[in-house]
Amino acid sequence: MLTQIVNGKIFTPHGWINGGSVVIENTIIRDIFNSCAPVDGVDKTIDARGAYILPGAIDLHVHGGGGRDFMETTEDAFIEAIAAHRRHGTTSIAPTLSSSTNKMIDDAATTCDRLMADPMNGILGLHLEGPYFNPGKAGAQMPEIIRAINPDEYKDLVERHSCIRRWDAAPELDGSEEFARYLRSKGVVVSIAHTAATPDDVDRAAEAGFSHATHFYNAMTQQHKEGMYSKAGTVEGVYDHSEMTVEVIGDGIHVPVRTIRLAYGMKGVENMAFITDALAVAASDSTKAFDERVRIENGVCVLSDGSAIAGSIATMDRVIKVAVTEAGIPLEDVARMVAETPARIMGVYDRKGSIERGKDADIILMDDNLNLSGVVQMGREIEIA
Repeated sequence: MLTQIVNGKIFTPHGWINGGSVVIENTIIRDIFNSCAPVDGVDKTIDARGAYILPGAIDLHVHGGGGRDFMETTEDAFIEAIAAHRRHGTTSIAPTLSSSTNKMIDDAATTCDRLMADPMNGILGLHLEGPYFNPGKAGAQMPEIIRAINPDEYKDLVERHSCIRRWDAAPELDGSEEFARYLRSKGVVVSIAHTAATPDDVDRAAEAGFSHATHFYNAMTQQHKEGMYSKAGTVEGVYDHSEMTVEVIGDGIHVPVRTIRLAYGMKGVENMAFITDALAVAASDSTKAFDERVRIENGVCVLSDGSAIAGSIATMDRVIKVAVTEAGIPLEDVARMVAETPARIMGVYDRKGSIERGKDADIILMDDNLNLSGVVQMGREIEIA
C-alpha cells in the first residue's frame, strides 16, 4: 500500500518543508519531497489542505481513556483506551498503572506483553507509577496500596514480563538505589515520583540510575521553609541535574502555564516531554471516573474530598494547543516535546518520534488553529474524534 500526504507544512528534524509531501509504503515513511508532484503507484492520496504535518504524539504517562482504565488489566480495556487516545493524535503510548497490587501488575503486564507483540497497537511498554512511594506524597494514589520497596517483587515481575519499560519510585525510600541499579541493568527507565526527596536524595538517585522525573512539579517538594530557613526541594534537585529528563502534564491546570515556560526554559526541548496523565474519562463522553474517589471539576479530575488533583482529562491534541497558544512555546519545539523527546526517553527514536525516511509512519495533521485534522498511525489513516 502506497500513500502520499500532500499540500502541507511538514516538520522534519531539518526544519519545515512547505508544500511538500510524505510518501508512506505500508507502515514506513519511504520518502519526503519538497513538492506535491504525484508519485507513481500511489494507491491513496491524503490532501492536508495546508495543515501542519507533524510527527505523531507519544504519551509516556496515561492511565486510560474512552471510559476504560488500564488498571482493569483486560485486553478490551487496553485496546479501547489506546484507540480513544489515537483518535486525538497519540500514535504511540505507554499504558500506565497507578500504585497496584502485585496481582494487578502481573495481570496488566501479561495483557501488555501479548498486545506488544503486534506493533500496530502502538504500545511502547508498560509504565508502573508506584507502588513504592512516600505516603506523605500519595496524592491520588491509593494509600493502602503504597508499600516499601520489595526486591523479590520487582525482580520477579521484571524477569517475567518484557513489557515493563518504566517504573517510578520515591528515591528517599530504603532500597531505592538497589531498585534503580537493577532496573537500569534491565533497560527499564527509572523515574522519581510522589516524593519528598531532598536534593541530596536526588543526587544519590541520579548516581544509582534514576534518569527521569514523573509529572514534574506535581507530588514533589519545591523550595520551602523549615523553621526560619529556606530549603531546596525535589524540583530544585532535578533542575540541578541537567541530564535528567522531566515530563510535564500539559493541560494548563496541573502546572500553570508560567511554570511550564520556566521548565521549558530550564530543561530545554531535549530534556522535557509533555504528557496527559489522562484518566479513563479522557476522550470520553462519560463524566464518571473509573476510580469512585474521583470527580471532575474545572476541567480536571480531583479527589472527592478536595485534597488533591487526581489526573487529567486531556488528550494530546489539547496539550499541543495549550503549549503553543497559552504557554507561548513555538510549535516546532512543542512537536519535538510530544514526539522526539518521549521517543528518546523510551529508547525508540530510531523508529519513532520524527518524520524521516525509514521511520514508522506515525503522523498527525493540525490546521492553522491547531485543531486536529488527521491522524496516520503505522501507515493507516485513523478516523479522528
